[in-house]
Formats: sequence, structure tokens, C-alpha cells
Amino acid sequence: MAMSSLRAPATRDSAGVDAALLILRVVLGLLILLHGIGKLPPPPASLVTELAQRGLPGAIAYGVYLGEIVGPILIIVGIWMRVGALLIVANMIVAVLMAHAGDLFKLNGQGGYALELQAMYLFTAVALALTGAGRYSVGGRYGPFN
Repeated sequence: MAMSSLRAPATRDSAGVDAALLILRVVLGLLILLHGIGKLPPPPASLVTELAQRGLPGAIAYGVYLGEIVGPILIIVGIWMRVGALLIVANMIVAVLMAHAGDLFKLNGQGGYALELQAMYLFTAVALALTGAGRYSVGGRYGPFN
């Protein structure tokens, strides 16, 4: 294959990058939103109990709705997307510290990272917070906090 037939890499202003950002936003948003919807209407009693055991007020459990419902909706729609992504980042950090801290340096039974799903959610949200929503969003590429 001749070098001239290879496509040039996508630039930040290309439709391909904007389409990739849309795919990442929608997939991450939907997957995390399902976790949040499963926790409606009250926060799970297990979360409230775990917070109480750590000496924290149970009202903090309502914060899960910011990271698992509000944040995902913001990134799916693409308005205040960076704020939504940061809500997901904060939610994932709290979730890992509260429920999975003992697994931070472990492998699972198949040899993969024990927290691979949590890591994928966390770092996809970090990447989206750094890149912005892209052109295919309600807020547009240059909208506030996009």
C-alpha cells in the first residue's frame, strides 16, 4: 500500500473526532445512568449504612444521584458536559474508595485488573472532561463548560 493512500490522522476539528466524542459520551452516560436509575427513589440502604459506619452523614448518599443521574444526562445531551464528566469522576473516586479500595492493586480470576470497569468509567470521564463535548451536542463545541 502506497503511503499516499493512507488517510491522515483526525484533527481536533474533524467530524471523526466529534463523532467519536458523541459515541463516548452516549455510551458512558447510558451505562452509568442505568446504575443511577437502579438506585431510585431513595438511596440504597447499604450505602447509607456504609457512610454511617465511616462516621459520615447518610445525606451524602444523595450525592450518588449527581454522579449517576445528573452527570450522565449532562454528558449524553452535551450541555455543561465537562461538569457532568467531573461529577462522574467524583462519583467513581468515592465508589472505589468506599467499596473497592481493597482491590486497587489486585487482578481478577482471569488475570485482568480487578477494577477494570470502574477504571474504564473513571478514565473515560476524565478524557471527556479534558476534550469537551464536541460539535454533536446541544451545547455545541464551544458551549459553556463543553
